[in-house]
Amino acid sequence: MNCLQVVTPWAMNRELITKVEETTNPSYGCRPEERSIQLRIKYGLINLDKPPGPSSHEVVAWIKRMMKLSHAGHGGTLETS
Repeated sequence: MNCLQVVTPWAMNRELITKVEETTNPSYGCRPEERSIQLRIKYGLINLDKPPGPSSHEVVAWIKRMMKLSHAGHGGTLETS
C-alpha cells in the first residue's frame, strides 16, 4: 500500500517572482502603513463579529457615533446563523 505524502502550505518552498519593478507617484497616495491615524480611519475597514440581537443598521450607527464618522456602511450581511 502506497501512502501519499502531504505537504502543508506553510511547509512548501515558495519563490516570489517579480515581472516588472515599478514606482508609484506619491501624489496618488501612500502605502497603508505610512498613513496617519486619521487617514486609516477615513479609508479603513473594521472586521466585526456582530452578536445576535442588534440589527446591522444599529451596529453601523454605533460605529459612526463612536468614531465620529459622517459616513459608514456594511458590505454583505452582518446576520448570524
